[in-house]
Amino acid sequence: MLGKVYLVGAGPGNPKLITVRGLECLKKADVVVYDRLASPRLLAHVRPDAERVYVGKLPDRHTMKQEEINQLLVDLALQGKVVTRLKGGDPTIFGRVGEEAELLVENGIEFEIVPGITSAIAVPAYAGIPVTHRDFASSLSIVTGHESPEKLDFSIHWDKVTNATGTLIFLMGVAKIGYISEQLMQHGKSPSTPVALVRWGTRVEQETMVGTLENIAEKVAAANFQPPAVIVVGEVVNQRETLRWFEKKPLFGTRVLVTRARAQASDLVQLIEELGGEPCEYPVIEMKDVSKPEQTAAIERAFGEADTFDWLLFTSVNGVESFVRWLRRTGTDVRRFSKARIAAVGPKTAEALQERGLAVEELPAQYRQEGLFERLEGELVQGQRALLIRGDLAREWLPRELRSRGVDAVELDVYETVLAEHQDEMVLELLQEGAVHVVTFTSSSTVTNLLEVLRRSGIEQPEQLLAGTQIASIGPITTATAQEAGLRVSIEPEEATIEALTAAIAAHRMAQRSEG
Repeated sequence: MLGKVYLVGAGPGNPKLITVRGLECLKKADVVVYDRLASPRLLAHVRPDAERVYVGKLPDRHTMKQEEINQLLVDLALQGKVVTRLKGGDPTIFGRVGEEAELLVENGIEFEIVPGITSAIAVPAYAGIPVTHRDFASSLSIVTGHESPEKLDFSIHWDKVTNATGTLIFLMGVAKIGYISEQLMQHGKSPSTPVALVRWGTRVEQETMVGTLENIAEKVAAANFQPPAVIVVGEVVNQRETLRWFEKKPLFGTRVLVTRARAQASDLVQLIEELGGEPCEYPVIEMKDVSKPEQTAAIERAFGEADTFDWLLFTSVNGVESFVRWLRRTGTDVRRFSKARIAAVGPKTAEALQERGLAVEELPAQYRQEGLFERLEGELVQGQRALLIRGDLAREWLPRELRSRGVDAVELDVYETVLAEHQDEMVLELLQEGAVHVVTFTSSSTVTNLLEVLRRSGIEQPEQLLAGTQIASIGPITTATAQEAGLRVSIEPEEATIEALTAAIAAHRMAQRSEG
């Protein structure tokens, strides 16, 4: 049985700019064939068992010739596989999709072309340059600038292209910017015509250079401005000073490593993206319900004594979720705990309880064990019983203080924190290249486990690898663990919440930017 090939436009670089259909094709693929202009973060949506084949091209070498890529798609489909060919931008705009599709037709292979957002319009938009404007440009041309000057002269009628439209967009033309500018001026464009080059647009590395046809080549050479970049020629470039929305975001240009468990990372990832940063998920911990016989026996025993507890104390969202799972697993009716008052260590934990119909009576001002105890202290009575729903790495401070007040504190480990087994190798490469600007730690276990994961990856002294990266810690306990491990923490919020942590990172980065 023959397979099928999806020729998918990945968009301009930001993984959120892929189409819904494109994402569907990624998720169903047996094999993903991709190049460097497609965001590596899109591969997180690929099935774990799917094959990944990199066929990208670098400026100084070609990993695989186009003819070889065409044949690869055919060979994979002939094996009965569903193949997603992921191409940067839109596959029909200088993406050579026609060549790939023609060979598929010759071999009787079913295919589908999935359009993508072309970099020709998206990249200028992210630099604050609309490619059309009622007052300046009502039309545009998209031209390849990748060919040699001889081929450019053969394929481009400069006398017609130069003044055919209000805006000219050149893709892949950085190396030929001098020749392109010269031809445009020779054929009637004013030397003062505004020009912008936007490098790696929509990504964390986005960089924009502005000049005129007369001086842009000199500026590019002086700054050693490298491809890939989109070239915009026309009066619309002047809109940039007013409309540069993306570059004004607090975390613009910032790549943030997210180390918490993948199931917990969504809030932090979303906040980073909203502030203009690029989150890199590198989960180093996983949460699993406890499974040892003595642990399950302890849970069954505590649930059997449900009506004897005066307090149910939850110190994490994980504890809430695991507690509910154990209720179902043991067939325990939560109403058996009706005598107990419920307290939570922080707003997220309280929210998780309330979503499950469990009302929280106590919420501390400080979102850690010390704050919870301070909030409860006036209501503790000698002889009361408290059930602490927690993980295996929970601190002993709270149960110790409760016992010192005559409270029978029963510690119940309902989940355990383990070292995550699978991490993205490309993220490790970014760390080694110094391309990660901030590393976030949301618990002590994320600190110790990140260092362990790096050691297992061959990094003998991970604290030295992280020395040039800013460390953001969610609170004093996590900070102490990081400092004990030899890391220098430069960011810590006043409140131990994901929202406060993200805001603190943004404030720190903006302060650095204002200092130059």
